[in-house]
Amino acid sequence: MSNSSSIRHFLLLALADTRQLQLLHFCLLLGISLAALLGNGLIISAVACGHHLHTPMFFFLLNLALSDLGSICTTVPKAMHNSLWDTSTISYSACAAQVFFFLLFMSAEYFLLTIMCYDRYVSICKPLHYGTLLGSRACAHMAAAAWASAFLNALLHTANTFSLPRCHGNALGQFFCDIPQILKLSCSHSKLRELGVSVFTTSLAFGCFVFIVFSYVQIFRAVLRIPSEQGQHKAFSTCLPHLAVVSLFISTAVFAYLKPPSISFPSLDMSLSILYSVVPPALNPLIYSLRNQELKAAVRALMAGWFQKH
Repeated sequence: MSNSSSIRHFLLLALADTRQLQLLHFCLLLGISLAALLGNGLIISAVACGHHLHTPMFFFLLNLALSDLGSICTTVPKAMHNSLWDTSTISYSACAAQVFFFLLFMSAEYFLLTIMCYDRYVSICKPLHYGTLLGSRACAHMAAAAWASAFLNALLHTANTFSLPRCHGNALGQFFCDIPQILKLSCSHSKLRELGVSVFTTSLAFGCFVFIVFSYVQIFRAVLRIPSEQGQHKAFSTCLPHLAVVSLFISTAVFAYLKPPSISFPSLDMSLSILYSVVPPALNPLIYSLRNQELKAAVRALMAGWFQKH
């Protein structure tokens, strides 16, 4: 029998068994993380420096880029370190910190995507009230509420998870500290408390999902009533990037956490975790940049200015 007081470190699942594959995974993770850092960094810089981009949509996009940067910087560096140095250990405190920050940034991303859906709904369905409903103060309050809710959610889950006694060793079946894997090490009678916390979080997440679906139903109804085809195309073009990012985020996370236990095995679990924790932060900047001419122009101007100085 072992408990949290006797555990000083956890063992993470290796990305590969052979040295060559470990180095290959290191290079792949390095490429993905650099793409995420570059893409999200350019968005943050372009929105911060471009005064014409100081609008609610780009303000929330800046916050989304911050959450993407945070999530990928929480899990990938340790995985790269383990692949490069052929190790699998992570300290107890580092594991707790990884759980907290990963939940913080992933929860913030989901809440921010919900707020961005509201932004699209107001701009298309209630354009005359846009300035009133989404003023600078209202946007700041909504962003603060998203980050505060994410912080409380992460703190609640982390404190509860690491207060549970562990009876099944310290080996995690994941390349980073993931709550479902840590709960597998807990004593069976101690999981009821985590179940209550999970029900609360799931209810909140489901409420956000219902709000997103309802908003898009209203948005599509409003767009289809626009008489000109050009107007419809313009309205759809402002919604498609957000809809693509939401679909990618929700579909990968839902399948990773809610798939039947009968199809759960380490290699599939790891592939799915990479799909929802590593790929979206790298793809989100590309998805938004491809469809938004203002953002592309701002990024080009930012890069042109940087090259001129150097």
